[in-house]
Amino acid sequence: MASLKTSGIYQITIHLNINMASQFLKVHPSDNVIVALRDQPAGSDVTYEGNIYNLQYGVSAKHKFVTEDIETGGAIIMYGVLVGRATQPIKRGEPITTFNLKHDAHDYSTANRQPYSYTQPDVSHWQNRTFKGYHREDGRVGTYNYWLVVPLVFCENRNVLIMKDAFERELGYAQTDMYRDQVREFLHLYQQGDMRTIKNLGTFVDAPAAAKKKPERPFKNVDGVKFLTHEGGCGGTRLDANTLCSLFAAYAVHPNVAGITVLSLGCQNSELKTLEDEIRKRDPHFNKPFFAFEHQKGTEYSLMSGAIKETFMGLTKINEFERSDAPLSKLSVGLKCGGSDGFSGISANPVLGHLSDLVVGLGGQTLLAEFPELNGVEQELLNRCVTEEKAAKFEKLMRDYAGKAEAVGSAFAFNPSPGNIKDGLITDAIKSAGAAKKGGNAYVSDVLNYTERATESGLHLVCTPGNDVEATTGQTAAGANIILFTTGLGTPTGNPICPVAKVATNSALAQRMPDVIDFDCGPVVDGTQSIEQNAEALLEYVIKVASGELTKAQQLGQDDFIPWKRGVSL
Repeated sequence: MASLKTSGIYQITIHLNINMASQFLKVHPSDNVIVALRDQPAGSDVTYEGNIYNLQYGVSAKHKFVTEDIETGGAIIMYGVLVGRATQPIKRGEPITTFNLKHDAHDYSTANRQPYSYTQPDVSHWQNRTFKGYHREDGRVGTYNYWLVVPLVFCENRNVLIMKDAFERELGYAQTDMYRDQVREFLHLYQQGDMRTIKNLGTFVDAPAAAKKKPERPFKNVDGVKFLTHEGGCGGTRLDANTLCSLFAAYAVHPNVAGITVLSLGCQNSELKTLEDEIRKRDPHFNKPFFAFEHQKGTEYSLMSGAIKETFMGLTKINEFERSDAPLSKLSVGLKCGGSDGFSGISANPVLGHLSDLVVGLGGQTLLAEFPELNGVEQELLNRCVTEEKAAKFEKLMRDYAGKAEAVGSAFAFNPSPGNIKDGLITDAIKSAGAAKKGGNAYVSDVLNYTERATESGLHLVCTPGNDVEATTGQTAAGANIILFTTGLGTPTGNPICPVAKVATNSALAQRMPDVIDFDCGPVVDGTQSIEQNAEALLEYVIKVASGELTKAQQLGQDDFIPWKRGVSL
């Protein structure tokens, strides 16, 4: 662990070179908790940095015990920051739990900004590296080449799904029929009266060989036709409708999208003109193929056949695009975590942080979202903002968001899920302090509200909920052309137009869910790799994905899309 103290504010840089025999870790020198890297039985006497601790209670891996007696109201410090206060006395060596600890965090203010500096990592090794992407007229580079079909209102969901079935099956983009085949086999056995065979059949552990065979695709350079559905566009507030149009506009101008088909009923709040205005606001020179069809102008048959015809013709045009070399400065990497555990903040998230610093050093973009999971580290991020104006925007977005949650009887403190808590993230501040490590140490170049587009190089803060899909939906709108998603429990989240790569905090998860996990940060916990080494290996993987290697979420067809209505969502 190395830390640089700048005018009273710690810049925390984690260097974990844990010996394989190590079983404990203090993340920051000023912490009064120690993390158990392995299960510790009750009654153990453990030695760490020359101090002996008696563990009167068992401490599960990923959980923490205190290094000193803590009185009621006493502060618990982890990552060098306040993460909670004791609700009852906690004895030295006793684990922190939801019974003896409550969330607390230091306040923050733009007025209290302190000088901040950091040393950019050496990126010379990566300076001349490239990925093969799709160059767009606006100068951005797509990692994939998709056609997008969207409904402006939920009334058109059915028609979008009909188009999805037709295009995916006929053009080779459909998922495997292995489960349909399974039901067919069960039906046949049932009709034969052979229930015993059904009961004795095992479950799939992996896809059958036949299911892994890739179908022939007539459009070699079209990575897919993506069909979005949602529950909005009508009813709700006009703000909801306008936000939906802004979101679709952000997706339309996204470098991974080459053309778009829009289905509209014609009477909904989310009007076609609003969508078109939002597109022009983001790209005044927008010239991608754009086809819009209004249901109320004729029959459903005319709507559908017309939309299918124009979409097919559009596919023939975007199939002319080909991948070519692009510098790594054209990467826009979303930084996300979900299904977090007690290892997230000491392995996978710091790995993403170092990768973020590398990408920023190369002139690329990184996008750190999930504002409820920045609770407790706001002051450090305010210090890192490149201008007072951007810092003020971040503070306002954070306070407005927190205020809305409190107004309905909720709070950022309610953010940790049962799974988070079970695996060691007892308070939101513990979760947030670890989650913020995904942003590395670079300056904050810009702060983006939901659906705003990233236009500068560097690290960006993107206002989204912590909710996995709402967050990845928003990061994609900001322009991410790849998202790295750390998880300690296993989360299958994906996105229709942006590849989402799942990064495991521990090797046990990577081995247990190989169909979901793309990259393993377990070697950091095992002590066989440093954070820097693991991050560089991850960057090599990012280059492969940006060049067309499919993530596990893409292989599974995990096209998750949930618009945020700007209500209270943690």
